[in-house]
Amino acid sequence: MVQHIRQAFNQAFTEEKYLHFLQSLNSKHPGAIDFRVAETPVFIPATFTSKMLGACESIVDVIIDKSFKKLTEKAVPPHLNVPNETNFTRCIAFDFGICLNNNGEIEPQLIEMQGFPSLFAFQLLYDDVLRQHFDIPQNFSPFFNGFDANSYTQILKKIIIGNVAPENVILLELFPHQQKTRIDFYCTKDYIGIETVCLSELIVENGNIFYVFQGKKTPVYRIYNRIIFDELLQQSDTVQQKAAAIFLKPVSAEWVPHPNWFYRISKYTLPFLQHPNIPETCFLDKVHPLPENLSEYVVKPVFSFAGQGVMIDVTKENIASIPDPQNWIIQKKVNYAAIIETPDTPAKAEIRVFYFWDDSWGRPKAVMNLARLSKGKMIGTRYNKNQEWVGGSMAYFEQLT
Repeated sequence: MVQHIRQAFNQAFTEEKYLHFLQSLNSKHPGAIDFRVAETPVFIPATFTSKMLGACESIVDVIIDKSFKKLTEKAVPPHLNVPNETNFTRCIAFDFGICLNNNGEIEPQLIEMQGFPSLFAFQLLYDDVLRQHFDIPQNFSPFFNGFDANSYTQILKKIIIGNVAPENVILLELFPHQQKTRIDFYCTKDYIGIETVCLSELIVENGNIFYVFQGKKTPVYRIYNRIIFDELLQQSDTVQQKAAAIFLKPVSAEWVPHPNWFYRISKYTLPFLQHPNIPETCFLDKVHPLPENLSEYVVKPVFSFAGQGVMIDVTKENIASIPDPQNWIIQKKVNYAAIIETPDTPAKAEIRVFYFWDDSWGRPKAVMNLARLSKGKMIGTRYNKNQEWVGGSMAYFEQLT
């Protein structure tokens, strides 16, 4: 997107450099990166960043308003409502496509958002290793609001661990060593020193949670939750019974973030937002009649994750077959810009902006990001098989002095 930097990067790129970069990236935890890592980062001009963060801040205004919980009271499925909900989430992720508007201009457009963690720790490693192998201009940074690697690590630690001992904080996941994002779990331990624990390993006694740490039964006071209910509900009765004891009954541990925020800040929230960089979105059951130009819309289930169930080529017959349209949204399609020059066809890109919310802040702050490159219909490594210059990446933002 910054033409002279893109040209310089591509001209200096070699397959050998890329392979050495991958070797270094994988050397920390061999075999743990279970997704494709792109050959290039994305270089973002300051004007684009300003528009993107402006859209984020407009959403934050809605989230911090005292009416937000009332507005989203139906967002949390009743059978998945977790007790002791916190007043706010500790983190938010906003996904923006790099898009073309009707005037042919590049602009950000919000695709989705989630009140849930992302690859917060792995991106630290990614930035560090990438800079060892490729030249990144000094006036470009993956961070926002003056954060750097040190201050980001400190605020990540504060958000997750708080004032308790690290051994009393766990990263909770379902079969974590089988997850495609497991590299982030291992990096979380590297950077902030907490253990990753499978749900099945927890011990619950009278609302208190324990795990075995260094051979000792150890109390859990804070849970860095990485479990997605979509996946949990597909598990055996034994696993779901353990989950019910932890998620559906009051426990003494504090959730970071609380699971209900996964639903409150999600696709469910999109119909309540209005901004030039947020596509028009409505609940499907509220749209009468349906638009004639359905090819210009995408239909998404509210309660799904990682693009599952999304209808891109929408027909009236598709929509008529949906039994619960109140749990679906219809969103105006955006025109992703195939603008990232690569050795063959240009790639599209999406940027995920990380927001953290510390107790001492009046509102959450943008801190860091990840990016994903695609040459397929959808963004995400699972949708770009047998392609190059696609996959997980990072955006570097122009810093104006």
